[in-house]
Formats: sequence, structure tokens, C-alpha cells
Amino acid sequence: MGKKKSPKAAIYARVSTTGNGQDVGLQLDELRQVARQRGWKVVNEYVDDGVSGAKETRPQLDQLMGDARRGKIDLVAVWKLDRLGRSLAHLLRLLDELAALGVGFVSVRDSGMDTTSPTGRLMLQILGAFAEFERAMIQERVVAGVRRAQAAGKHCGRPKVDMDLRPALALLDQGRGLKQVATILGVSRSTLRRRLEDQGHWPRPAATSQAERIP
Repeated sequence: MGKKKSPKAAIYARVSTTGNGQDVGLQLDELRQVARQRGWKVVNEYVDDGVSGAKETRPQLDQLMGDARRGKIDLVAVWKLDRLGRSLAHLLRLLDELAALGVGFVSVRDSGMDTTSPTGRLMLQILGAFAEFERAMIQERVVAGVRRAQAAGKHCGRPKVDMDLRPALALLDQGRGLKQVATILGVSRSTLRRRLEDQGHWPRPAATSQAERIP
């Protein structure tokens, strides 16, 4: 039976600012040590030094994901989860893509976060469930807030466009169509119609306008 092939590992490290006690070298030293202990073959180190974690697009992270898509790596290792993702949603998108590419993921400082093991895959599923729950709660709060505002008589949605309807009424009374009037005034036909309806000017009386026949 042949010797088990060592996985091709990529190490990713990041610090937001240089100095101030932050040293990307500390992350790299620990990651290299773990790689030696576990028998990984480190094929590349990707380091975003002085790059904010608030950014989804980072030069070295982008390079890492590109190499993963090209099949150059079998495993990605980070010091902590927050070194990789800017948010839970961003982190899960990255991990989902790595999983789809067949690339494992290990965070050495986050116990159990190792997708090469059954326990680690379970942890990832739990994270995904929490993210889904968070999205559902946010949506529920937004809907509840809109309903409360509507019950209080507040307008929700796009702000209404204030319009002087006198030019529109004059043009309509000349027999022009709603679409033509909207074009002349530089507004959409739907907006013009809503404003006319709000003020009780639509539909126009047949005796004074032919505008009910919307072109």
C-alpha cells in the first residue's frame, strides 16, 4: 500500500494595520508549525498585511481563491476565522465555494473548525444555520417595522415625487395622452398617473379630456 499523499496546503494570514502590536509573522509561525505537525505540504503563503477585514476584495485573498479554482491547493489554513471573512455571511460564501471545489479548510485557533473532519463539517453547518436564522430575524423585524409605520399612517417605500400638476392638467385637457404628457414633463407615466390619482384628477372627465385612452 502506497504512502498517503500530503495535501497541498495554502496558508492565509492578515492583519488590519502594521505595528500597534499586530504582527502577521506570529500567525505565519503558528500556521507553519501546524502544517509540519499534520504533514501538510505548504505550496504557498498568502499574506494581506495592513488590509482591513471589512474589505471582501483583498489582493492575496483573491489570489488564493483563484488558485483554489485552478486546482492548485487541497487545503486552506488560517489562524482564526476573522482573518478570512469580513462577516459571517462573507465567511460562509468563501467556505461554501471551497467546499464545492473540494478544498478543505482549517482554522487552527477555532476549536473544531476543520472541514476535513466530520465534526468540522458539522460546525460549518451550524454556522450556516445561525446565519440563516439571523437573516430571517432581520427580515421579520423589517416587515414588522413597515407594518407599524403603515398602521401609524406613515408612507413606506420610495418617497413620493412632489409635482405641480397644473401643466399636466392643461396638456391633458388639450387631448394629449398620458404617456405623451409624461414625456413632455420628464416623468414616468406611472408616476404621473399616481400623482393624478392621489389628487383626484384621474380618470379625467370624458367631457374635457380624451386622456383616459392611455396610448
